[in-house]
Amino acid sequence: MAPRQRTDAYVLGVGLTPFIKPRRMREYPELGFEAGVKAMLDAQINYDDVEMGVACYCYGDTTAGQRIFYQFGMNGIPIYNTNNACATGSTGLHMARTLVRNGAADCVLVIGFEQMSAGSIKSIWSDRPSPMGLSTKMMEDTRGKFDSPRNAQYFANAGREYMEKYGARAEDFAEIARISHEHSQRNPYAQFRQNYSLQDIIKSPMIHAPLTKLQCSPTSDGAGAAVIVSQSFLDSRPHLRSQAVLIAGQALMTDTPALFSKSAMDLVGFDMTKRAVQTAYKEAGVSPKDVGVCELHDCFSANELILLEGLGFCEQGKAHEMVRRGDITYGGKGPIINPSGGLISKGHPLGATGLAQCAELCWQLRGWANNRLVDAKVALQHNLGLGGAVVVNVYKRADGQSNRKLSDEEIIKASQFDYNPATEARHPIVQDADKVRSRTNRNDYALGDTQEKIQARL
Repeated sequence: MAPRQRTDAYVLGVGLTPFIKPRRMREYPELGFEAGVKAMLDAQINYDDVEMGVACYCYGDTTAGQRIFYQFGMNGIPIYNTNNACATGSTGLHMARTLVRNGAADCVLVIGFEQMSAGSIKSIWSDRPSPMGLSTKMMEDTRGKFDSPRNAQYFANAGREYMEKYGARAEDFAEIARISHEHSQRNPYAQFRQNYSLQDIIKSPMIHAPLTKLQCSPTSDGAGAAVIVSQSFLDSRPHLRSQAVLIAGQALMTDTPALFSKSAMDLVGFDMTKRAVQTAYKEAGVSPKDVGVCELHDCFSANELILLEGLGFCEQGKAHEMVRRGDITYGGKGPIINPSGGLISKGHPLGATGLAQCAELCWQLRGWANNRLVDAKVALQHNLGLGGAVVVNVYKRADGQSNRKLSDEEIIKASQFDYNPATEARHPIVQDADKVRSRTNRNDYALGDTQEKIQARL
């Protein structure tokens, strides 16, 4: 059989829930339902248009994705459940784009969600070898063994290595966190929206030097969703072209033997990030200088600093200088990093993080993020998981233009929302859900009490 001709893949719709503290205030079926409804409303589709579903989560039983998707309709479509550590959400985006580009589907709905436990991340599988067992042994053999949270140790050690090599200071990592918290004030979905001074950051409780508490992403509950469509699907809806975002370049990569080189930076994905971003840049036909805005996986401030170099935004060993000049925030030379507040402030529900990054960058390129807009024609997404996996996406507008700030009135007129979802986080009403649920195979028993719970929050 002759190979199929590949088609472009676009993000046509996105949806988010607010990210919240993991206190079981909202259960995952409700979170996933809300995000999915918003994404389909945004794409102006009905669930009957969806040909495949991808569910992204790390903490949950098998087929949790079906528990969410069945609420929209029981259409018999393939539904994949995927887990790839903190890169889970973007792995779902990679899967959806691969399916669309290769002609397996014209419309794929991706939903990432997480319902976590409070406190630092811990494995729930104590009766078998840990996937991170050899990496942890390497870390302890080279940097010592401590009682602090293990993930914090990984990234703090990477930060220490960068300090030893290039002269960065602890204050440089704290400044990154200060910027993230300042950015988050304008993101209605962020778990934390408080501004902190540099001294506030430095004086917060030490987790593992040089990382203090306000430099670490919190555990979170939340969900995000995206509708990925083919060129032909978009061509049949020309009125949506101005909001469609092309996934112009993409790479999902895992580790090489560099993982065990005894470098603390490579132990947290520095090497695989460098390889992945070069592949994505090449496919998209862009360079780091073209990127105007970036959502970077800042699970800890140390990771953001070292990956400014890894993503090609500065010369080797110069990332801390970039931070000191203010280049990563508004008014600097750019690119602007994490206008959403990043994982540090927005929160980090593992399966939802990649979808939240995607939503922010789509809103930026559309011009909908009008309270925090970055002048950009190209956007970059970086999502990293220890163990390991990294996903890099390069986004462009479908019309090839630079973004332009739109007013709320313009956005409402062109969309199915009566508000701007980039700057206001609302729950969907019954009528919203009715628009997107299957017309032929909806089942109210599968919906359970989700709609009542959402209505009670309005």
